[in-house]
Amino acid sequence: MTVYFENNSYKYEIEAVIRLFFPFEKHDFVFDGDFSPKDGEDYVLAAVRSECLFVKASVGGKNADKKLLPVNMRYDAELELCRMVFTCLSEITELTPSWGCLTGIRPVKKVNELIAQGLNKAEIQKHLGEKYYVSEEKSRLAYITAQTQSKALRELSGKSYSLYVAIPFCPSRCSYCSFVSHSIQSHGAKKLVPQYVDMLCREIEETGKILSEQDIYCDSVYIGGGTPTALSAKELERIMKTIEKSIDISKIREYTVEAGRADTITEDKLIAIRDNGCRRISVNPQSMNDGVLAAIGRNHTAAQVEECYSLARRVGFDCINMDTIVGLPTDTPESFGETLTRIMTLAPENITVHTLTVKRSSRLYDAQRNHRGVYLADDVLSQMVSAAFETLTAAEYYPYYLYRQKNTVGNLENVGYSKAGKEGLYNIYIMEDAQNIIALGAGASTKLVDRSTGKIKRYFNYKYPYEYISRYEEMTKYKNELFRK
Repeated sequence: MTVYFENNSYKYEIEAVIRLFFPFEKHDFVFDGDFSPKDGEDYVLAAVRSECLFVKASVGGKNADKKLLPVNMRYDAELELCRMVFTCLSEITELTPSWGCLTGIRPVKKVNELIAQGLNKAEIQKHLGEKYYVSEEKSRLAYITAQTQSKALRELSGKSYSLYVAIPFCPSRCSYCSFVSHSIQSHGAKKLVPQYVDMLCREIEETGKILSEQDIYCDSVYIGGGTPTALSAKELERIMKTIEKSIDISKIREYTVEAGRADTITEDKLIAIRDNGCRRISVNPQSMNDGVLAAIGRNHTAAQVEECYSLARRVGFDCINMDTIVGLPTDTPESFGETLTRIMTLAPENITVHTLTVKRSSRLYDAQRNHRGVYLADDVLSQMVSAAFETLTAAEYYPYYLYRQKNTVGNLENVGYSKAGKEGLYNIYIMEDAQNIIALGAGASTKLVDRSTGKIKRYFNYKYPYEYISRYEEMTKYKNELFRK
C-alpha cells in the first residue's frame, strides 16, 4: 500500500490508523509528490488543501473518500485526517475497530485527564465516542479501570520512584515472544549468565550510590524478564541481597518477582525470593490447556502450574498474579473459558488477560506475514475478551491497569484485574506515566517523568546481554548526570 501525504507530514498517526485495519501490510510513503496511483494500486491519500481536508482510499478495488470544510473542523487537522482515514477504511473493509482511531497505548491516561477536568462517566463516554469513535464497551472498560486505580494514583508521592531489574533469560523462547530473552539452555547463555549477574549487581551498587544522594525514595521493586526464575536460587538471592544492600527499600509498598513459568519454579527459589523481601509473585500459565502450551513452546503442563501455585501458597506468598493470553495458536473460546475457570478456582489476587500481540521479532509474525494464519477471527477474539471482562468482574476482579500494543490481534487490549486492595502498584504507575522508573539490566528503559509538565525522558540500556556486559562502561556514562537532573 502507498500512503500519499499532501501538504502535511502526519505520518506516524495516520500510519497507526491504517495499521488498525491492515496490521501486516507494508507501506510506501510519498510526501508532496504527484498523486498518480497506478492502476489497481492500494493507496491512502491524506491531503491538507486551502479549501478543505481531503482523504481518499482505494483497497482491493473498493474506494471511499471524505471531504471536510474548514468551517466544520472541530479538532486539529492531524486528528481530523485520522478520523477521515478511519471512516474511509471502515467503509472499505466493513470493520469498525472498537477503540476507534484512538491509537495510543494508554487510553486510561486520557480518561484520567477527562476526570480531572470534571467530566462524569456519561460525558467521558460521549467524548470518546464522538471524538475518537471509541465503542461504548471500551469507554466503559477504560472508565472502570480509571476508577479502580484512582486511590493508588492519589497516594503516589512525587518523591518516590520504582526500581525495575531485568533478567533477560528464559528456559525456552515462546513462539509469541518479542522480549529480549535468551534460552538459558543454550551454550552461549550458560556462559553469559554468571557474567550478567556480576555486571547487574555492579549496576545496582553504582546506581544505589547515585540515588542515595537524592531526596527521593524507592516505592516499589519489580524484577521482571524474561523469566527471573530461570536463574538459580543462589543467583536470585545474590541479586536481591545486592538490591537490599545498595538501595534503601525500607519504605517500599510493593516488591514483585515474576516467577513466571512453571518449569522454572522450585521451592528453594521461592524461599530465596520470600526471604529477601518479596511478597508478590507471578505464576504465569498463559493457558491451562496442555495442547496450547505445547503449541507455543512451553515445556510444562497445566497440572504443573497448579502444583507451583500451591507450592507458592505453602511457602507463604499472599499476593499472586496469573497471566493468560487470548488468541494463542490452537486455542478456542471454549478452552480459553476453561483456562479462566481453572485459574479462578485457584483464587489468585491478580489475573491479567493479554491479547496475543504478533511482534516483528516473534516467530508468529513471520507465520502471519507468510499468510499462515495462526489465530482466530477478530470478532471471535473480541467476544473472548468481552466474556473475560464479564466473568472476572462478576467474580469481583476489577480492571486496574490497561494498555494496548501495536500488532495486537483484533486491535484489542491487555488488562490487569485485581481483587480489591490488591492492585499492582508498579503496573499502574508505569502505565499511567505517573512515576519515575529507574531500570537496570539488559534492555531496561529508565523513564523520568516531569510531573509539572507531563514531559517524559527515556534512557535505554543496551538491549542484548552480551552488549550490556561488553559495553557496560560506555552504557553507564550518562547515569551520574541523568539522575542528578
